[in-house]
Amino acid sequence: MADYYDRRAVDEVGLIISEGTVVNRPASSNDPDIPHFYGDKPLLGWKAVIDKVHLDGGVMAPQLWHMGVVAPKNTGWLPPAPFEGPSGYVAPGKIGGVAMTENAIADTIRAFAQAAADAKALGFDAVEIHGAHGYLIDQFFWHPTNQRTDRYGGNTLAERTRFAVEIIQAIRSATGPDFPICLRISQWKLQDYAAKLAATPAEMEAWLVPLERAGVDIFHCSQRRFWEPEFTGSDLNFAGWARKLTGKASITVGSVGLSGDFLAAFRGDASTPSPLDELLRRYDRGDFDLVAVGRALLADPAWARKIDEGRSSELHGFTKEALATLW
Repeated sequence: MADYYDRRAVDEVGLIISEGTVVNRPASSNDPDIPHFYGDKPLLGWKAVIDKVHLDGGVMAPQLWHMGVVAPKNTGWLPPAPFEGPSGYVAPGKIGGVAMTENAIADTIRAFAQAAADAKALGFDAVEIHGAHGYLIDQFFWHPTNQRTDRYGGNTLAERTRFAVEIIQAIRSATGPDFPICLRISQWKLQDYAAKLAATPAEMEAWLVPLERAGVDIFHCSQRRFWEPEFTGSDLNFAGWARKLTGKASITVGSVGLSGDFLAAFRGDASTPSPLDELLRRYDRGDFDLVAVGRALLADPAWARKIDEGRSSELHGFTKEALATLW
């Protein structure tokens, strides 16, 4: 894994964000092979990764994750405790786990803070918190999966940010004022691709400003297609609105450099390289500060260097088989 990430550093990826790594909760994952960011042996492994990345001038953040209430793996593997979430829902109207007690919430907040503190101690340059795609933090944001009546619930999106706000505050306290915190967010969910947490810019502002005040430095704004406008009346995308409303740096992502979105890839559809003219137009306009690249960079560690050097004819496409090989 150190070699895998180092290849991206050698080929000048500006910021490497790791795969999802789970925090120290018994049911933070539905897959025993998802890496941990806790425990002596895993942390020694991550130390080897960041040291090698730094040797080649790279910059890296681990992505910290808790999957919340999710469907079990088709292998039948289950974690040692029930899946946990704000209200036990795996999808709207469908129970798949247990509702977290306030003690469980407090333990989870501490687990995120400890993982972030460990990341800093190991030498990582920043940390990213996964608050998107229908996983735990996003389950608190989303009303169909958060039916709580205590202070971690609420009828408004602003009220349902409390859990995420307290995680960010705990991380900021554990890492100090200068350690960058990135928060990955999305409107869409794996449970509902058309879901909208915020239907208007005002609702989005009420969602993101408390997170910015808690200590978020960068909003990583996940869309399936980066070029799609987030709200009617403007061509700003999700990242563009996050930057406009909070004043913080934003990352855009979604089918960058490829012809089809990533969900199609899991159905077996291939994607071919596509032009970046629209991406560059929006960047030059100041819509966002960074661009996240997923599948294109998974399949080709030299993608960023090839783009920089104008070697577009050498770019690789993406097929689902790429997920079976550490390129």
